[in-house]
Amino acid sequence: MKSFMANPSNITREWYVVDAADKTLGRLAAEVAKILRGKHKPTFTPHMDTGDHVIVVNADKVVLTGKKLTKKVYFRHSGYLGGDRFTKAGDMMKKDPCKVVEMAVKGMIPKNHLGSRIYLKLHVYAGPEHPHQAQQPKELQLDIRKAR
Repeated sequence: MKSFMANPSNITREWYVVDAADKTLGRLAAEVAKILRGKHKPTFTPHMDTGDHVIVVNADKVVLTGKKLTKKVYFRHSGYLGGDRFTKAGDMMKKDPCKVVEMAVKGMIPKNHLGSRIYLKLHVYAGPEHPHQAQQPKELQLDIRKAR
């Protein structure tokens, strides 16, 4: 019996819409990363991008549990001495909620060239509208349990 290895000629991609309203950020990001990577398919091949496109809507309604809105800190650096920039999760949710979801998902995909190509299939929008109706995306119901 031979092992199946996916190649570009036999990869089919779907488009899915995920509603992030009232979903916990980390649990949502883990499920979205799994679909982007293609691990939900029986044709999954580790060295190929076999995943699907994911559209996340209502990113502004995603939930952070506990005291993460005030305690969780996002770090970036300008490249200059003393160029540390720290932003609290609550401030980032007010300013750009899409960025919070994008960063959570990006942290769960591979950190290499393959991960860069996988990340391009993620589309996040703060409200319920998105411009991808022409791709006829399917509604995806994620079975995410609620945090305590």
